[in-house]
Amino acid sequence: MEQTAEQLAEQLAEQLSINTMNYAIAIALAGAALATFMTGIGSSIGLGIAGRAATGVLSEKPERYGLMTILVVLPSTQGIYGFVIGLFVLIKLEMFGEGLEGLSIATGLQIFAACMPVAIAGMFSAIHQGKTCAGGILMSAKRPEMGVKAGVVYAALVEFYAILGFLISLLAIMIGIGVIPKVV
Repeated sequence: MEQTAEQLAEQLAEQLSINTMNYAIAIALAGAALATFMTGIGSSIGLGIAGRAATGVLSEKPERYGLMTILVVLPSTQGIYGFVIGLFVLIKLEMFGEGLEGLSIATGLQIFAACMPVAIAGMFSAIHQGKTCAGGILMSAKRPEMGVKAGVVYAALVEFYAILGFLISLLAIMIGIGVIPKVV
């Protein structure tokens, strides 16, 4: 059975549409993955830096465990921000349902770009927050009354930039990007 040129063109257009949609979803999911991975990497590095400082102090002064725990855990929040953005991308793409049909490459790139503020700000702020927390831990070893002032307050200032990246990513994904099916 021979196909007409029109039928072949329709089949080709349908195949191209499916491939384009698959690429678009892959691009969007790559953004979600980077948001999750980069913030997770930054958080683990920050936790490691603060944890090393805390173990040194706790070997000499175990009674300071409560404050040390707070300062060690603070860099982990950026990993949570990246995870939440990744989750919202999956929700936006309807990955927990039947899946989104007709996603354009442009929308996939928009979602990818929307994930970058939390990915980049979260990774770097987590690392630097770990360093700031380590400084606060070392300060509180000699001057316990300065632990909250020098440790927690300064660490919260570093956290502010991760929060800004998180908010920009969240607003872009939830409000700024309308998932409009591609017209074929």
